[in-house]
Amino acid sequence: MAHIDWRLEGVEFSNCNCNYGCPCQFEDLPTHGKCKGFGVVRVDKGHFGDVRLDGLHMAMTFDWPGPIFKGNGAMQIIVDERADARQRDALERISKGEETDEAATHWWVFHAMCSTVHPTIARPIQFDVDIDARTAKVLIPDILEASGRPIISPATGQPHRVRIDIPDGIEFLMAEIGSASTKARGAVPLDLNDSYGQFSRLRQNGHGVIR
Repeated sequence: MAHIDWRLEGVEFSNCNCNYGCPCQFEDLPTHGKCKGFGVVRVDKGHFGDVRLDGLHMAMTFDWPGPIFKGNGAMQIIVDERADARQRDALERISKGEETDEAATHWWVFHAMCSTVHPTIARPIQFDVDIDARTAKVLIPDILEASGRPIISPATGQPHRVRIDIPDGIEFLMAEIGSASTKARGAVPLDLNDSYGQFSRLRQNGHGVIR
């Protein structure tokens, strides 16, 4: 079955409750047994069919009682309040893994592994990020606040730079790793402090990561 043609290019910042070297990226179990977190995207250039998505944001909060692959999670999608009705629908459908090959993107997997999908909401999303510097700030009023910064070495007190390279990844090919904190008060509450922060460039379509 043919998909609607879509493509996103932009930047993504994510924070989960795992330690800095998130075991899930290495096909291991989560640091604390369960997975909680969020991700936010700025679309620099994108489309869904004939709908342009340039300059818009979207975010997702999620909570699984165990590893993601065991399912039974909860999630909520937050789309940019500036988007019109067609753009909101496009962002939501991409975030749910619709019009996408099976398991080709992290969004497809996240949605498939959630038994509870809270109604999508539209809110202002403020997102500033510098991937190379490993810094980020996110504000979704009355819903979520998050920040990212470099990992600081306990031995030297200096910033420590590390990256994760996944040649066959479904989210990114390479990501800068830092420290991040998130407070969320929406349908999926979060209270994360100095845990795994991920900064990456996003290039995806309905077949997965564009290589």
